[in-house]
Amino acid sequence: RLAVPYGQEGHAWGAVTDFAAPAVAVIKHTNPCGLASHGDIAEAYRRAFSGDSVAAFGGIVASNRAVTLAMAEAMKPVFYEIVIAPEYEPEALKLLKRKKDLRILVAQLPPGYSKAQPGYLDFRRVKGGFLLQTSDSLPEDSVSLKTVTKREPTQGEVEDLLFAWRAVKHVKSNAIILVKNKTLLGMGAGQPSRIVSAQIAREKAGEKSKGSVLASDAMFPFPDVVEAAAECGVTAIVQPGGSIRDEDSIKAANKYNIAMAFT
Repeated sequence: RLAVPYGQEGHAWGAVTDFAAPAVAVIKHTNPCGLASHGDIAEAYRRAFSGDSVAAFGGIVASNRAVTLAMAEAMKPVFYEIVIAPEYEPEALKLLKRKKDLRILVAQLPPGYSKAQPGYLDFRRVKGGFLLQTSDSLPEDSVSLKTVTKREPTQGEVEDLLFAWRAVKHVKSNAIILVKNKTLLGMGAGQPSRIVSAQIAREKAGEKSKGSVLASDAMFPFPDVVEAAAECGVTAIVQPGGSIRDEDSIKAANKYNIAMAFT
């Protein structure tokens, strides 16, 4: 019998409903091995799949828009455990139902999800009880980037930085991701060392990393991540800042003409 990864669909659904624009995520072991946003949901899927087409096998696909026939046809050659979306076009549903062992789920979009309200309560179970906390669900337009380097990011870089900053929170810390054209290219997740996460993300992205942006879910204690980013062609970085050695990372970014923004 197959071990179905129920419970992980929440991670997939949370990732795509964090974006107001059409978005598709491919989740494996709670991490997005693929995530992309595009006006055409089928193209968003194709881009998400291209992020790591090997790891996508046996994963969970989530879409924050109706699954179209074109998207279903693009999914057809790949084995997935679960697909989750707010709705499905009739012909898309017929096609997906023919895929053996695929669980097809329908999820309701949160009311006003594209303008999520702070104060939404999130429950997390822990041994002996549970935690109740305010969800990290601020609207996209509430994020402001503070440029700390000599070079300001271009408009295209800003768009990718904002996408990457929202995406990286869905990756296990220490989390480093590389993004280009609102598409996840490489991800380093769950490593005790941030530089190791950066190296993994760089390896996954390969040659596609040239011209990409990098997002980190936490500050840089050393400039080594900036150095690694420069080596693989990253042009802009977003991170929260707050390290006592922030200036070292800023100097490294200026050295390589990398635009860096703090949140």
